[in-house]
Amino acid sequence: MFEFLLILHVIAAIVAVGPVTVAASMFPPVLRRARAEPGAGEHLAVLRVLHRICRVYAAVGIAVPVLGVATALSLGVLGDGWLIVSMALTGAAAAVLVVLLPRQEEAIAAVGAVGGGGAGAGLAALTGVFNLLWAVVTALMIIRPGSTTGG
Repeated sequence: MFEFLLILHVIAAIVAVGPVTVAASMFPPVLRRARAEPGAGEHLAVLRVLHRICRVYAAVGIAVPVLGVATALSLGVLGDGWLIVSMALTGAAAAVLVVLLPRQEEAIAAVGAVGGGGAGAGLAALTGVFNLLWAVVTALMIIRPGSTTGG
């Protein structure tokens, strides 16, 4: 049973976290281009699509920790240190995303608005933190330091 849960967990991580990571990373450069070229409607359209990808796949991404906990329970490793750290980092990544999504919305609203040039400041840094957290979680899932289940 754990193999099935693990497969679902990995697929959910790839399908849900991957698009958010890519779309969130693309958002700041497109935002800079939109500000540099006022009146370029295609940049605003791209920003809206990138934000929608982040928002929709963030909701789908809830399956990742749910399936991860189910997998950990089936393996009996829920109390292992590497998993506890991974869960904490996953929570931190979710918290960053909770801050990031409204900031993207504010930046979209400010594109083309008079005096709206400062909205979205720090989005690249927040996105970098989000991506780094997921990279560390991924490494912990692969290496599983101290694990007794092989790996």
